[in-house]
Amino acid sequence: MPEGDTLYRTAMDLRPHLVGRMVIAARGRVPGPRLAAVVGTAVTAVESRGKNLLVRFSNGLELRTHLGMRGAWHRYPPGVAWRRPPARASIVLEVDGSVAVCFDAPAVELLEIRAESLHPPLAGLGPDLLADEIDAAEAIRRLRDTTPAGWSIAEALLDQRALAGIGNVYKSETLFLERVDPFATLGELDDATLLRLVLRARELLLANRGGGPRTTTTPGLARAGRRLWVYRRAGRPCPRCRTLLASRRHGGLPRMTYWCPRCQGGDR
Repeated sequence: MPEGDTLYRTAMDLRPHLVGRMVIAARGRVPGPRLAAVVGTAVTAVESRGKNLLVRFSNGLELRTHLGMRGAWHRYPPGVAWRRPPARASIVLEVDGSVAVCFDAPAVELLEIRAESLHPPLAGLGPDLLADEIDAAEAIRRLRDTTPAGWSIAEALLDQRALAGIGNVYKSETLFLERVDPFATLGELDDATLLRLVLRARELLLANRGGGPRTTTTPGLARAGRRLWVYRRAGRPCPRCRTLLASRRHGGLPRMTYWCPRCQGGDR
């Protein structure tokens, strides 16, 4: 599923094929943004921001896509068959030598670059854990002030207003590695614990931004096919204590959490 590392790699992969090139054609789903406005302009930047991908153009416009659970950007040489049906294309951008296609994106919009600071989906994002530098104190403040105090830490880590980039995989892996009960509320955790979680999540995301299969375990385990500690491993032995790992769907927008009942607690 697309998380911050996926978007970072997507921007990195698209950038050499789009930046500096003129848009020859652009189309999308109807209703949707009027992409004719970017035809004839040059792509000036391709960047990720949390779980958003931003494509900027020389006329001051910017295309924002959010991939949700199933969205993806692909890049093809002209005339090559796409790996997903054309009916699932949310955006198609054609430049000299490349066709960039965004499939199955639930959020697509065109806005002015100068309006970014006023645009709620972007202006409301917390610190991007994949940025070159982050303000960890601001991330902790947002976890305390932006996220409802009664939320579990598993829910809070997914709140992009507090931290941008964490998804369901990194949430479960981070909590396991730091031995934190996923269902503890924010009020039960001190700032030192929140800082450990922020820094661990950033460490995992940065380690995976270069490409290849997503991996949070040690190199030896990864080579043996064990790339993740707990995610989607419910019913299997904990790699630390051999207790059977558990899973539960919970939260206002129900999401699965995977954890070790002995190493982390969480039998609530």
